[in-house]
Amino acid sequence: MAVAADEPAERQLRVMPWWLVLVGLLLAAALGWLVLDLLLTEADRASQPDTRATLRIDAIRTGLTVVAGTGGGLALLLAARRQWITERAQRHQESVAARDQAHRDRVQAHAESVAEAAQRQQDRQSTAAEHDAAERRLTELYTRAVDLLGNDSAAVRLGGLHALERLGQDNPGQRPTIAAVLCAYLRMPAPDDEPRETEVRRTAQRVLTRHLRADDDATYWPKVVLDLSGARLVDFDASGCTLTNADFTGTVFTGATSFADATARGRLALGAASFDDVTFEDLAADAEIVLDDAHVAGVATFAGAELVRGLSCRRSRFAGPTSFRRSTFDQSTSFDATRFEDSATFQQAEFFGGLSMEHTDFGGPANFRSARFEDMALFRWTMFGSEALFEQTRFTNAANFGRARFHGSASFDGAQFGRQPLVDQARAAVGPQHVWPTGAVVEQLDDEWLLLVDR
Repeated sequence: MAVAADEPAERQLRVMPWWLVLVGLLLAAALGWLVLDLLLTEADRASQPDTRATLRIDAIRTGLTVVAGTGGGLALLLAARRQWITERAQRHQESVAARDQAHRDRVQAHAESVAEAAQRQQDRQSTAAEHDAAERRLTELYTRAVDLLGNDSAAVRLGGLHALERLGQDNPGQRPTIAAVLCAYLRMPAPDDEPRETEVRRTAQRVLTRHLRADDDATYWPKVVLDLSGARLVDFDASGCTLTNADFTGTVFTGATSFADATARGRLALGAASFDDVTFEDLAADAEIVLDDAHVAGVATFAGAELVRGLSCRRSRFAGPTSFRRSTFDQSTSFDATRFEDSATFQQAEFFGGLSMEHTDFGGPANFRSARFEDMALFRWTMFGSEALFEQTRFTNAANFGRARFHGSASFDGAQFGRQPLVDQARAAVGPQHVWPTGAVVEQLDDEWLLLVDR
């Protein structure tokens, strides 16, 4: 028998034929007749007529009882079958109801899934539309602000600067672009001695530096890169700023320039830059600072600066007093071919990496009192035009003063050397009072010069 399509796990119910009931009745009657016949036959064998009559009555009664019992058994079977059919029907109804409910649940879940997908699609479209609208508005504001920045009127240009600043403050993703625009504006040539344009440029500088100070989270623009190479900056104040890979190569700084308490993340490029007065006091830098070919016309101070990756200051010129007092140099530092025209102090400075001052020219006093050199210190061919003070200085590694020139007094009073310093062919002027390292051999070269030789 084939399995019904809606009942995959049950056999299909078969209907009982009518003749099967008739056969059961006939079998019950035949069984009763057979029992009656046997009992009557036995009763007829009795010898007494009274006994025979009683036995025949009992035989008839027994036969009817057998017929009734057989019929009752058949009725009980039919009732059991009817109960089984009823229970099976109920179970089938429950199974059908469960399948219908499962189907309705699946339909409902599918409908909900379709509705949710439609809602997500609608949300995406709405978000995309809002994003497009915001981008169009942002582009319009940006374009308008840049147009204002290119206006002939200084007042309008100032309005453009503030519009760009507000745009960057409200849209963090636009901050690098806005900073790049302001840097490009400052890199463009400016009319000489034009007060209104100077004020516009001062404002542009303040807009940039105001958002590079991490002490105010509300206005801080992190990771903004300054590219001001070749720009002309007036009274540039980056004190307290966090500078990330800032490039000031060839920049002209006029007035007072300050990088005091600034933090340099990445390389700080100041090569070929020129300054009037500049301070790097308490600067903290985690990468190399490049000052090669720089020129400082006035005062320069690096007092208390922490230069983790050292300083490259080759071929530079410091026309005014210069101070590296209490500065720390963790990596190799070079002042090769640099000229200090006025006083230069490195008092209490600490050089944990190598120091090279080959061909360096000190026009004024050179003060290295209580400085500390943990690695090699090279002063070969160095020109000391005035007094050279190395009192209480500590040289842990090699110190080389070969072919140096001391035009003024040289004092190594209290200096400590981990190794015997090299002074081969160094010269000192006759006349000034000198205090040489212990063990130094000094010979009279001529009327003007003393010659220092290594033992």
